[in-house]
Amino acid sequence: MAERVTEPKPASLIKPASKPAPAPAPAPAPASSTAPLIKPATGPTGPVIEARGLTRRFGQLIAVDALDLSVAPRTIYGFLGPNGCGKTTTLRMLTGLLTPSAGSVTVLGHELPRDAERLKRRIGYMTQKFSLYDDLTVAENLRFVAEIYGLGRQVTRQRISELLSTYALEPMRHRRAGRMSGGQRQRLALAAATIHQPSLLFLDEPTSAVDPENRRDFWERLFDLIDTGASILVSTHYMDEAERCHRLAIMESGHKRADGSPTALMAAMGARVVEVEAPDLRALKQQLAALPEVISAAQLGSRLRVLVQERISDPLAWIKAQPLKPAPTALDLARPSLEDVFVTSTGITSKSPRQPSPDPDPDPDPNHNASAESATGIETAAGAITEIKQHPGERQP
Repeated sequence: MAERVTEPKPASLIKPASKPAPAPAPAPAPASSTAPLIKPATGPTGPVIEARGLTRRFGQLIAVDALDLSVAPRTIYGFLGPNGCGKTTTLRMLTGLLTPSAGSVTVLGHELPRDAERLKRRIGYMTQKFSLYDDLTVAENLRFVAEIYGLGRQVTRQRISELLSTYALEPMRHRRAGRMSGGQRQRLALAAATIHQPSLLFLDEPTSAVDPENRRDFWERLFDLIDTGASILVSTHYMDEAERCHRLAIMESGHKRADGSPTALMAAMGARVVEVEAPDLRALKQQLAALPEVISAAQLGSRLRVLVQERISDPLAWIKAQPLKPAPTALDLARPSLEDVFVTSTGITSKSPRQPSPDPDPDPDPNHNASAESATGIETAAGAITEIKQHPGERQP
Protein backbone atom coordinates (compact mmCIF):
# COMPACT_ATOMS: atom_id res chain seq x y z
CA MET A 1 0.00 0.00 0.00
CA ALA A 2 1.27 3.52 -0.81
CA GLU A 3 2.67 5.30 2.25
CA ARG A 4 0.57 8.04 3.81
CA VAL A 5 1.32 10.76 6.30
CA THR A 6 -1.24 10.83 9.09
CA GLU A 7 -2.31 14.22 10.37
CA PRO A 8 -4.03 14.87 13.73
CA LYS A 9 -7.70 13.84 13.56
CA PRO A 10 -7.67 13.15 9.81
CA ALA A 11 -10.84 13.31 7.79
CA SER A 12 -11.18 11.07 4.78
CA LEU A 13 -10.68 13.03 1.60
CA ILE A 14 -12.45 10.58 -0.64
CA LYS A 15 -15.16 9.39 1.69
CA PRO A 16 -18.67 9.42 0.20
CA ALA A 17 -20.84 12.30 1.31
CA SER A 18 -23.12 11.43 4.23
CA LYS A 19 -25.98 13.49 2.84
CA PRO A 20 -27.21 14.10 -0.69
CA ALA A 21 -25.91 17.33 -2.13
CA PRO A 22 -28.51 20.13 -1.97
CA ALA A 23 -30.17 20.96 -5.25
CA PRO A 24 -28.52 24.01 -6.80
CA ALA A 25 -30.55 27.01 -7.83
CA PRO A 26 -31.16 27.51 -10.63
CA ALA A 27 -31.26 23.95 -11.98
CA PRO A 28 -28.25 22.95 -14.11
CA ALA A 29 -28.54 23.18 -17.86
CA PRO A 30 -28.96 19.93 -19.77
CA ALA A 31 -25.71 18.05 -20.39
CA SER A 32 -24.13 18.53 -23.77
CA SER A 33 -21.01 17.44 -25.57
CA THR A 34 -19.58 20.92 -25.08
CA ALA A 35 -19.87 20.88 -21.27
CA PRO A 36 -16.48 21.44 -19.63
CA LEU A 37 -14.83 18.23 -18.44
CA ILE A 38 -12.28 19.98 -16.24
CA LYS A 39 -12.85 22.88 -13.91
CA PRO A 40 -11.52 26.03 -15.58
CA ALA A 41 -8.04 27.00 -14.47
CA THR A 42 -8.08 29.85 -11.95
CA GLY A 43 -4.92 29.05 -10.01
CA PRO A 44 -1.25 29.87 -10.24
CA THR A 45 0.71 30.27 -13.42
CA GLY A 46 3.75 28.51 -11.97
CA PRO A 47 4.63 24.84 -12.57
CA VAL A 48 1.98 22.28 -11.69
CA ILE A 49 4.78 19.76 -11.06
CA GLU A 50 8.21 20.62 -9.69
CA ALA A 51 10.69 17.85 -8.85
CA ARG A 52 14.35 18.07 -7.87
CA GLY A 53 16.69 15.10 -7.56
CA LEU A 54 13.77 12.65 -7.55
CA THR A 55 15.15 9.16 -6.97
CA ARG A 56 13.64 5.73 -6.34
CA ARG A 57 15.56 2.60 -5.43
CA PHE A 58 14.34 -0.98 -5.29
CA GLY A 59 17.08 -2.73 -3.37
CA GLN A 60 20.21 -2.38 -5.50
CA LEU A 61 18.25 -1.24 -8.55
CA ILE A 62 17.96 2.52 -9.13
CA ALA A 63 14.71 2.80 -11.08
CA VAL A 64 14.73 6.62 -11.26
CA ASP A 65 17.97 8.52 -10.73
CA ALA A 66 18.06 12.20 -9.68
CA LEU A 67 15.21 13.35 -11.94
CA ASP A 68 14.62 17.11 -12.28
CA LEU A 69 11.23 18.00 -13.70
CA SER A 70 9.11 21.11 -14.26
CA VAL A 71 5.68 20.95 -15.91
CA ALA A 72 3.88 24.14 -16.94
CA PRO A 73 0.10 24.47 -16.51
CA ARG A 74 -2.29 23.75 -19.39
CA THR A 75 0.28 21.72 -21.32
CA ILE A 76 0.82 18.09 -22.28
CA TYR A 77 4.18 16.94 -20.95
CA GLY A 78 5.39 13.60 -22.30
CA PHE A 79 7.70 10.89 -21.05
CA LEU A 80 9.24 9.05 -23.99
CA GLY A 81 11.23 5.90 -23.40
CA PRO A 82 11.36 2.12 -23.78
CA ASN A 83 9.66 -0.30 -21.42
CA GLY A 84 11.57 -0.51 -18.16
CA CYS A 85 13.08 2.99 -18.29
CA GLY A 86 11.32 4.26 -15.14
CA LYS A 87 8.28 6.04 -16.56
CA THR A 88 5.69 4.23 -14.44
CA THR A 89 7.82 4.51 -11.29
CA THR A 90 8.05 8.27 -11.85
CA LEU A 91 4.29 8.60 -12.29
CA ARG A 92 3.68 6.66 -9.08
CA MET A 93 5.95 9.00 -7.15
CA LEU A 94 4.32 12.09 -8.65
CA THR A 95 0.86 10.86 -7.63
CA GLY A 96 1.93 10.10 -4.06
CA LEU A 97 1.52 6.34 -4.44
CA LEU A 98 5.22 5.60 -4.10
CA THR A 99 7.57 7.31 -1.65
CA PRO A 100 10.78 8.66 -3.22
CA SER A 101 14.08 7.34 -1.87
CA ALA A 102 15.55 10.84 -2.27
CA GLY A 103 14.71 14.24 -3.71
CA SER A 104 11.79 16.62 -3.40
CA VAL A 105 8.56 16.97 -5.36
CA THR A 106 5.65 19.41 -5.30
CA VAL A 107 2.45 18.75 -7.27
CA LEU A 108 -0.28 21.41 -7.51
CA GLY A 109 1.31 23.12 -4.52
CA HIS A 110 1.25 19.95 -2.40
CA GLU A 111 4.53 18.65 -1.06
CA LEU A 112 4.90 14.89 -1.40
CA PRO A 113 4.70 12.51 0.35
CA ARG A 114 3.44 14.75 3.18
CA ASP A 115 0.34 15.96 1.34
CA ALA A 116 -0.37 12.81 -0.70
CA GLU A 117 -3.89 12.38 0.69
CA ARG A 118 -4.85 15.99 -0.05
CA LEU A 119 -3.53 15.69 -3.59
CA LYS A 120 -5.67 12.68 -4.51
CA ARG A 121 -8.86 14.74 -4.85
CA ARG A 122 -7.23 17.06 -7.39
CA ILE A 123 -5.67 14.59 -9.82
CA GLY A 124 -6.77 11.79 -12.12
CA TYR A 125 -4.73 8.71 -13.03
CA MET A 126 -5.36 6.47 -16.03
CA THR A 127 -3.31 3.33 -15.56
CA GLN A 128 -1.44 1.44 -18.24
CA LYS A 129 -3.70 -1.58 -17.80
CA PHE A 130 -7.48 -1.21 -17.94
CA SER A 131 -8.48 -1.67 -14.33
CA LEU A 132 -12.15 -0.85 -14.00
CA TYR A 133 -14.56 -3.69 -13.31
CA ASP A 134 -15.24 -5.95 -16.31
CA ASP A 135 -18.49 -7.22 -14.80
CA LEU A 136 -19.95 -3.74 -14.25
CA THR A 137 -21.62 -1.74 -16.99
CA VAL A 138 -20.28 1.56 -18.28
CA ALA A 139 -22.69 3.58 -16.14
CA GLU A 140 -22.07 1.40 -13.07
CA ASN A 141 -18.31 1.85 -13.33
CA LEU A 142 -18.65 5.62 -13.59
CA ARG A 143 -21.11 5.71 -10.69
CA PHE A 144 -18.72 3.66 -8.57
CA VAL A 145 -15.79 5.99 -9.26
CA ALA A 146 -17.97 9.03 -8.56
CA GLU A 147 -18.91 7.51 -5.22
CA ILE A 148 -15.27 6.98 -4.32
CA TYR A 149 -14.68 10.70 -4.83
CA GLY A 150 -17.73 11.58 -2.75
CA LEU A 151 -19.74 13.26 -5.52
CA GLY A 152 -23.38 13.86 -4.62
CA ARG A 153 -26.16 12.08 -6.47
CA GLN A 154 -27.18 15.05 -8.56
CA VAL A 155 -23.60 15.92 -9.52
CA THR A 156 -22.94 12.26 -10.31
CA ARG A 157 -25.94 12.07 -12.66
CA GLN A 158 -24.90 15.25 -14.43
CA ARG A 159 -21.24 14.21 -14.80
CA ILE A 160 -22.12 10.73 -16.09
CA SER A 161 -24.50 12.23 -18.63
CA GLU A 162 -21.82 14.69 -19.80
CA LEU A 163 -19.12 12.03 -20.06
CA LEU A 164 -21.30 9.49 -21.86
CA SER A 165 -22.08 12.14 -24.47
CA THR A 166 -18.55 13.52 -24.80
CA TYR A 167 -16.85 10.13 -25.13
CA ALA A 168 -19.54 8.56 -27.34
CA LEU A 169 -20.47 6.00 -24.67
CA GLU A 170 -24.21 6.70 -24.43
CA PRO A 171 -25.21 3.83 -26.77
CA MET A 172 -23.32 1.37 -24.55
CA ARG A 173 -24.10 2.74 -21.10
CA HIS A 174 -25.63 -0.61 -20.11
CA ARG A 175 -22.88 -2.74 -21.68
CA ARG A 176 -20.47 -4.56 -19.40
CA ALA A 177 -16.92 -3.21 -19.62
CA GLY A 178 -15.58 -6.70 -20.29
CA ARG A 179 -17.51 -6.82 -23.57
CA MET A 180 -16.17 -3.53 -24.94
CA SER A 181 -13.49 -3.09 -27.59
CA GLY A 182 -10.04 -1.72 -26.74
CA GLY A 183 -10.86 1.78 -27.97
CA GLN A 184 -14.18 1.83 -26.08
CA ARG A 185 -12.55 0.70 -22.85
CA GLN A 186 -9.92 3.38 -23.32
CA ARG A 187 -12.62 6.06 -23.57
CA LEU A 188 -14.34 4.67 -20.49
CA ALA A 189 -11.08 4.76 -18.52
CA LEU A 190 -10.49 8.39 -19.50
CA ALA A 191 -14.07 9.28 -18.54
CA ALA A 192 -13.54 7.66 -15.13
CA ALA A 193 -10.26 9.51 -14.62
CA THR A 194 -11.94 12.88 -15.26
CA ILE A 195 -15.30 12.37 -13.55
CA HIS A 196 -14.29 14.48 -10.53
CA GLN A 197 -12.91 17.26 -12.78
CA PRO A 198 -9.25 17.04 -11.74
CA SER A 199 -6.79 19.83 -12.42
CA LEU A 200 -4.01 17.42 -13.41
CA LEU A 201 -4.13 14.12 -15.30
CA PHE A 202 -1.53 11.35 -15.25
CA LEU A 203 -1.78 8.92 -18.17
CA ASP A 204 0.48 5.85 -18.20
CA GLU A 205 0.89 4.62 -21.80
CA PRO A 206 -2.87 5.05 -22.34
CA THR A 207 -2.91 4.01 -26.00
CA SER A 208 -0.86 0.82 -25.93
CA ALA A 209 -2.51 -1.93 -28.02
CA VAL A 210 -4.98 0.56 -29.54
CA ASP A 211 -5.37 1.01 -33.29
CA PRO A 212 -4.10 4.23 -34.98
CA GLU A 213 -7.57 5.71 -35.56
CA ASN A 214 -8.53 5.38 -31.89
CA ARG A 215 -5.13 6.70 -30.83
CA ARG A 216 -5.60 9.82 -32.94
CA ASP A 217 -9.11 10.35 -31.56
CA PHE A 218 -7.85 9.88 -28.00
CA TRP A 219 -5.22 12.57 -28.44
CA GLU A 220 -7.76 15.01 -29.85
CA ARG A 221 -9.74 14.53 -26.64
CA LEU A 222 -6.63 15.28 -24.60
CA PHE A 223 -6.26 18.64 -26.34
CA ASP A 224 -9.94 19.31 -25.59
CA LEU A 225 -9.12 18.79 -21.91
CA ILE A 226 -6.18 21.20 -22.16
CA ASP A 227 -8.53 23.84 -23.58
CA THR A 228 -10.76 23.49 -20.50
CA GLY A 229 -7.84 24.18 -18.15
CA ALA A 230 -6.28 20.80 -17.42
CA SER A 231 -2.61 19.88 -17.35
CA ILE A 232 -1.53 16.42 -18.51
CA LEU A 233 1.53 14.25 -17.98
CA VAL A 234 1.56 11.25 -20.31
CA SER A 235 4.05 8.43 -20.82
CA THR A 236 4.42 6.79 -24.22
CA HIS A 237 6.79 4.81 -26.40
CA TYR A 238 5.16 5.97 -29.65
CA MET A 239 7.22 8.57 -31.49
CA ASP A 240 4.20 10.08 -33.28
CA GLU A 241 2.46 10.64 -29.92
CA ALA A 242 5.58 12.21 -28.46
CA GLU A 243 5.57 14.79 -31.26
CA ARG A 244 2.11 15.90 -30.15
CA CYS A 245 3.35 16.93 -26.68
CA HIS A 246 4.09 20.55 -25.84
CA ARG A 247 7.21 19.42 -24.01
CA LEU A 248 8.99 16.11 -23.76
CA ALA A 249 11.48 14.24 -21.58
CA ILE A 250 13.42 11.31 -23.04
CA MET A 251 14.18 8.67 -20.42
CA GLU A 252 16.57 5.74 -20.41
CA SER A 253 17.47 3.42 -17.53
CA GLY A 254 16.05 5.81 -14.94
CA HIS A 255 17.85 8.88 -16.32
CA LYS A 256 16.38 11.88 -18.14
CA ARG A 257 18.54 12.18 -21.25
CA ALA A 258 16.84 15.17 -22.89
CA ASP A 259 14.10 17.70 -22.14
CA GLY A 260 12.41 20.29 -24.34
CA SER A 261 9.80 20.84 -27.02
CA PRO A 262 9.90 18.28 -29.85
CA THR A 263 10.96 21.00 -32.30
CA ALA A 264 13.77 22.22 -30.06
CA LEU A 265 15.01 18.69 -29.39
CA MET A 266 15.19 17.93 -33.11
CA ALA A 267 16.97 21.23 -33.82
CA ALA A 268 19.61 20.55 -31.16
CA MET A 269 20.13 16.90 -32.00
CA GLY A 270 23.86 17.13 -32.71
CA ALA A 271 23.76 14.98 -35.85
CA ARG A 272 22.93 15.22 -39.56
CA VAL A 273 20.46 12.85 -41.18
CA VAL A 274 21.24 11.36 -44.59
CA GLU A 275 19.00 9.02 -46.57
CA VAL A 276 20.92 6.60 -48.78
CA GLU A 277 19.78 4.41 -51.68
CA ALA A 278 21.85 1.51 -53.02
CA PRO A 279 21.42 -1.95 -54.59
CA ASP A 280 22.45 -3.96 -51.48
CA LEU A 281 21.30 -2.02 -48.44
CA ARG A 282 22.15 -4.71 -45.89
CA ALA A 283 25.79 -4.87 -46.93
CA LEU A 284 26.00 -1.08 -47.13
CA LYS A 285 24.48 -0.70 -43.68
CA GLN A 286 27.17 -2.88 -42.11
CA GLN A 287 29.92 -0.82 -43.71
CA LEU A 288 28.40 2.53 -42.70
CA ALA A 289 27.69 1.41 -39.13
CA ALA A 290 31.36 0.43 -38.74
CA LEU A 291 32.52 4.01 -39.41
CA PRO A 292 33.25 5.96 -36.18
CA GLU A 293 31.61 9.12 -37.58
CA VAL A 294 28.29 7.29 -38.07
CA ILE A 295 26.05 7.26 -35.00
CA SER A 296 23.42 4.95 -36.44
CA ALA A 297 22.31 3.33 -39.69
CA ALA A 298 18.84 1.82 -40.03
CA GLN A 299 16.91 0.57 -43.03
CA LEU A 300 13.57 2.20 -43.86
CA GLY A 301 12.03 0.40 -46.81
CA SER A 302 14.22 0.91 -49.88
CA ARG A 303 16.70 3.31 -48.26
CA LEU A 304 19.02 3.67 -45.29
CA ARG A 305 18.62 6.42 -42.70
CA VAL A 306 22.10 7.35 -41.52
CA LEU A 307 22.95 9.64 -38.59
CA VAL A 308 26.34 11.31 -39.09
CA GLN A 309 28.12 13.26 -36.37
CA GLU A 310 27.55 17.00 -36.59
CA ARG A 311 31.28 17.71 -36.86
CA ILE A 312 31.13 16.40 -40.44
CA SER A 313 30.28 19.65 -42.22
CA ASP A 314 29.24 18.07 -45.53
CA PRO A 315 27.88 14.58 -44.79
CA LEU A 316 26.86 13.95 -48.43
CA ALA A 317 30.36 14.55 -49.76
CA TRP A 318 31.85 12.63 -46.85
CA ILE A 319 29.74 9.52 -47.57
CA LYS A 320 30.57 9.72 -51.29
CA ALA A 321 34.25 9.76 -50.42
CA GLN A 322 34.07 6.53 -48.44
CA PRO A 323 35.18 3.26 -50.18
CA LEU A 324 31.72 1.68 -49.97
CA LYS A 325 30.66 -1.40 -51.92
CA PRO A 326 28.17 -1.17 -53.42
CA ALA A 327 28.44 2.58 -53.90
CA PRO A 328 25.32 4.62 -53.01
CA THR A 329 23.11 5.54 -55.97
CA ALA A 330 21.36 8.45 -54.22
CA LEU A 331 22.07 10.63 -51.19
CA ASP A 332 19.74 13.21 -49.64
CA LEU A 333 19.67 15.25 -46.45
CA ALA A 334 16.53 14.57 -44.38
CA ARG A 335 14.62 16.29 -41.60
CA PRO A 336 15.42 14.89 -38.13
CA SER A 337 12.73 12.91 -36.36
CA LEU A 338 12.13 12.21 -32.69
CA GLU A 339 13.40 8.70 -33.26
CA ASP A 340 16.69 10.25 -34.38
CA VAL A 341 16.69 12.41 -31.24
CA PHE A 342 16.08 9.33 -29.12
CA VAL A 343 18.99 7.49 -30.73
CA THR A 344 21.42 10.38 -30.25
CA SER A 345 20.22 11.10 -26.69
CA THR A 346 20.36 7.57 -25.35
CA GLY A 347 23.23 6.06 -27.30
CA ILE A 348 20.99 3.15 -28.35
CA THR A 349 22.20 2.57 -31.90
CA SER A 350 22.62 -0.18 -34.44
CA LYS A 351 26.18 -0.49 -33.12
CA SER A 352 25.19 -0.90 -29.48
CA PRO A 353 21.65 -2.25 -29.17
CA ARG A 354 19.88 -1.78 -25.88
CA GLN A 355 20.57 -4.53 -23.39
CA PRO A 356 17.65 -5.99 -21.44
CA SER A 357 17.39 -4.28 -18.08
CA PRO A 358 15.70 -5.35 -14.87
CA ASP A 359 12.09 -4.24 -14.54
CA PRO A 360 12.22 -1.02 -12.51
CA ASP A 361 8.67 -1.69 -11.30
CA PRO A 362 8.87 -5.21 -9.85
CA ASP A 363 6.82 -4.03 -6.85
CA PRO A 364 9.28 -5.22 -4.19
CA ASP A 365 8.19 -2.27 -2.08
CA PRO A 366 6.19 -3.61 0.88
CA ASN A 367 4.38 -0.27 1.16
CA HIS A 368 3.00 -0.40 -2.37
CA ASN A 369 -0.49 -1.86 -2.64
CA ALA A 370 -0.78 -3.30 -6.14
CA SER A 371 -4.31 -4.60 -5.52
CA ALA A 372 -5.57 -1.07 -4.99
CA GLU A 373 -4.48 -0.20 -8.52
CA SER A 374 -6.41 -3.00 -10.18
CA ALA A 375 -9.45 -2.34 -8.03
CA THR A 376 -10.53 1.00 -9.46
CA GLY A 377 -8.52 2.08 -12.46
CA ILE A 378 -7.65 5.30 -10.67
CA GLU A 379 -4.70 4.60 -8.43
CA THR A 380 -5.20 7.96 -6.78
CA ALA A 381 -8.26 6.53 -5.02
CA ALA A 382 -6.23 3.81 -3.29
CA GLY A 383 -7.63 3.31 0.19
CA ALA A 384 -11.07 4.70 -0.67
CA ILE A 385 -12.67 1.26 -0.98
CA THR A 386 -11.72 0.56 2.62
CA GLU A 387 -13.48 3.76 3.65
CA ILE A 388 -16.63 2.73 1.80
CA LYS A 389 -16.63 -0.70 3.43
CA GLN A 390 -16.18 0.90 6.85
CA HIS A 391 -19.11 3.28 6.30
CA PRO A 392 -21.67 1.30 4.28
CA GLY A 393 -24.55 3.39 5.55
CA GLU A 394 -23.12 6.49 3.92
CA ARG A 395 -23.00 5.11 0.38
CA GLN A 396 -25.01 6.93 -2.23
CA PRO A 397 -27.59 4.77 -4.01
